[in-house]
Amino acid sequence: MSIIVQKFGGTLVASEKSRREVINRIIEKANNKHKLVVVVSAMGRNGDPYSTDSLINLIDEEYCKKRELDLLMSCGEIISATIISSILSANGYNNIVLTGAQAGILTDNNFGNANVISVIPQKLLDAIDKNNIVIVTGFQGATKDGDITTLGRGGSDTSALIIGEAIRCEYVEIYTDVEGIMTADPKIVPNAQLIDNMCYSEVYQLAEEGAKVIHPKAVEVAKRSNLKVIIKNTSINCKGTIIGFCNKSDEESSVKERLITAITYKRNRAQITVELDNNEEYLQKLLNIIAENNISIDLINILPEKKVFTIDEKHSMPMERILKEGNYKYKVINNCCKISIIGHKINGLPGVMAKIINALLSVNVSILQSSDSNTTIWCLVKDEDTEKSIYALHNEFY
Repeated sequence: MSIIVQKFGGTLVASEKSRREVINRIIEKANNKHKLVVVVSAMGRNGDPYSTDSLINLIDEEYCKKRELDLLMSCGEIISATIISSILSANGYNNIVLTGAQAGILTDNNFGNANVISVIPQKLLDAIDKNNIVIVTGFQGATKDGDITTLGRGGSDTSALIIGEAIRCEYVEIYTDVEGIMTADPKIVPNAQLIDNMCYSEVYQLAEEGAKVIHPKAVEVAKRSNLKVIIKNTSINCKGTIIGFCNKSDEESSVKERLITAITYKRNRAQITVELDNNEEYLQKLLNIIAENNISIDLINILPEKKVFTIDEKHSMPMERILKEGNYKYKVINNCCKISIIGHKINGLPGVMAKIINALLSVNVSILQSSDSNTTIWCLVKDEDTEKSIYALHNEFY
């Protein structure tokens, strides 16, 4: 009998109505004689009573140590898991709740964003062997000393995949509030299309560039263990997006079918322009100082008289302090959005960049900065132009 791992996101366990659909999907698999591990997130989003953000808002973070903050943040998933357990019990299904620590997830002590060292799944497997549906709290594990840790934002996806890897499950289902991975955010592009099949590399790139359907760490786990992942919503007829290993012929076929895989975006970016000539020593010194202040930079353009890059907007003030102290001439543009146009080997294909420019010009959007790689073309625009830019680009390529 095969084991399947199901993961349900926060919005799906937030209300009585959505929980009913969650229970239906669990029971559906159980009735088909599958052994089940169910991983759950905390209920809802910021503002909902038991969401992770709402729990954090109960305290003053300045006076809460990271170890204790992880204890607080782990409560949301425990509440969700217990509620799902009680509903399954009411419907006559044997089940047991395990915390991440009880499920055998061992992490380092990097509280708030812990790294998984190993998974010792014996207790979990014993519970499965007793014909239980095993409900595991996502997003958390424990150190070798027994301290509760959390795995960072999107950590429940990682929980589902590392458990799936450890117990050698048949596949992992990640349930979300969209029907799968789409060609663009359906909230911005209502006619965005469902992508039926994707390779790990494509999904990883999408996740890294802002698509929130699966966490990049989870994709890495899936790829290393060649574990099939299905992303879908709880609708009974939803087929979702199947993620798996692609050999070279599969990737070549994928390229022929779709030049552009998807369009995604990251808001709250700031563009930094520093007047600096091509003196490598000065540039390296600046980059070292930025790194020492834990500021990550991307979308880098190195020009003869200036260097242009982007950062998370929350780092704008520390960045300005660094530049002022170094007596650099600089310019900061806040409220930017990085749009990523992702597709296999699109760099250098004739006409692609022209289409991007024409699409944005047609809706009067100025490109503040652009860059490319073998699989991605990035455009930086003003945040206020985000929606119309994505809509125009999607219309151009689909």
